[in-house]
Amino acid sequence: MGSFGNLSPNPTLDPVRLSAEFAGARRIRIADFLPAASAASLLSHLTEAHDWQHVIKGGERVFETPSEQLAAMAEAERRALDAAIFREAAHGFRFRYDTIRVPDGAEERRRAATPLAGFAQFMSSPQMLGFFRALTGNPEIRFVDAQATRYRAGDFLTRHDDLVGGKHRSHAFVLGLTRGWRPEWGGLLLFNDASGGVAQAMTPAFNTLDLFAIGQPHSVSYVAPYAEGSRISITGWLRTELP
Repeated sequence: MGSFGNLSPNPTLDPVRLSAEFAGARRIRIADFLPAASAASLLSHLTEAHDWQHVIKGGERVFETPSEQLAAMAEAERRALDAAIFREAAHGFRFRYDTIRVPDGAEERRRAATPLAGFAQFMSSPQMLGFFRALTGNPEIRFVDAQATRYRAGDFLTRHDDLVGGKHRSHAFVLGLTRGWRPEWGGLLLFNDASGGVAQAMTPAFNTLDLFAIGQPHSVSYVAPYAEGSRISITGWLRTELP
């Protein structure tokens, strides 16, 4: 199961039944998405990984540095960086978090031979593409991309709608791999209503799949300095064109 080559979703999940719940707000949280042992294996792999990259969006550019290098930054330098990031985050689309990317190519995913790449292969398998087509009612879904994300104290993702030209995104997903998280620690997946308020808040959880149609304004709230542990997940998009 380490490669996720033979992984299947929870066999009790019925995409036709789930589609009725999804149809209302065009979003859904699915509990126990994977077999428990598979979700635990993924979490263990990501917890122990050393190839996390810290990404920061400033202006029109995205800056990237190894997360371990950021952790070694002098305190005064880190405070200055934080202050600059937070000033920009008050307006526009900004983010900071850790990521491990997964290549889009099937052969590259096979060569990577990691549980994360294996999960991405599983999500783009004929079985899962059929599952998502039945659940969403969109027969054009052809591919699923993925990345691991880790939010720690000070990390956030401001409001956006995932509409990016040329990406052919139809839906976004978040596989939650976070145990014992408290909502007051932040890191909530927030959906906005038409007035800009909060229509729904999803607390980080373990082995849940949040699936939603793109075009819905949403964000990940600021993770508080007193949060214990990390908000770990695998995120990505269902796409209607092959890469």
